[in-house]
Amino acid sequence: MNAPLVRLTSLAHGGGCGCKLAPSVLQELLANQPAAGPYRQLLVGADTGDDAAVWQIDDKTCIVATTDFFMPVVDDPFDFGRIAATNAISDVYAMGARPIMALAILGMPLDKIPVETVREILRGGASVCADAGFPIGGGHSIDAPEPIYGLAVIGICRPDEVRRNADAKPGDALILTKALGVGIYSAALKRGELDGDGYAEMVASTTQLNRVGAELSADPAVHAVTDVTGFGLFGHAYEMARESGLSLVIDAAEVPLFTHAAAFAQNGFVTGASKRNWASYGASIVLPAEMPAWRRDLLTDPQTSGGLLIACEAAAAQGVLDKVRAAGFAKAAIVGRTEAGRPEVRVA
Repeated sequence: MNAPLVRLTSLAHGGGCGCKLAPSVLQELLANQPAAGPYRQLLVGADTGDDAAVWQIDDKTCIVATTDFFMPVVDDPFDFGRIAATNAISDVYAMGARPIMALAILGMPLDKIPVETVREILRGGASVCADAGFPIGGGHSIDAPEPIYGLAVIGICRPDEVRRNADAKPGDALILTKALGVGIYSAALKRGELDGDGYAEMVASTTQLNRVGAELSADPAVHAVTDVTGFGLFGHAYEMARESGLSLVIDAAEVPLFTHAAAFAQNGFVTGASKRNWASYGASIVLPAEMPAWRRDLLTDPQTSGGLLIACEAAAAQGVLDKVRAAGFAKAAIVGRTEAGRPEVRVA
């Protein structure tokens, strides 16, 4: 962990995907907005709350476009750039596409941050894009009161490879590719309670590219995919349930966690975003009576650059899981199933 010239997290009121507006606030802001219009080529727009927009060019090609940016979740500028870039690219992978180009989004308080620090943020983002095999072709920067960095990412895929959050089918198995705990570890980091091993675990997860999403898009047994970010596992699972018109059942005991996430959660390391998440969609979550509050906090914990939630045919689930693990996601697990019924998330 390199020593930064300034603690980036001290300059921001929130960090990572915990900065996202609460789901209830976002829905209120988007209510009554004009529709995108009768564009036949717009296969995925804002109506399903999916990870990216999809525009069909011709019978063989779709353009997938997204943007994502946030304030620092760590103090090391190079790591911040890497995490922010990985997180933005994830939206394209979650739609089943391959990223081909990005534009940088940068807002910096240059009266508080040395130019060298900003260069390290940009270098971190560029290094991730290079690893993913595409360039940052330009971008835009502003003078801002808090540090902000992210990307607008463009990807491509075939029309039959688009994977929405709205296409899960009853009886599907649910696979989660990364462990939960980013928000809780971030809270521990800000309080000086996260050791070097914990920091390394968090950075390794948040900089792991979700490129397996593009690899799985050619598999017809994979029906729906979304990435788990600021709304937590519960929030993004509920979006899949709502848009697919079915129930999702989560086996809490099977959900993978960071090594010390449960211990931190039991000791009160919970983000404000986790509480806002529960306030926004808790009415659509059915919990067992004996479930402790700390476990609920883990399932609402905002994930920065989190894993993919995949709905696939139950008979193919082990094979899909094997592919995910072979791609480097050692903690990936089958965490539940889908059922016909009212749109909700139930915890088994």
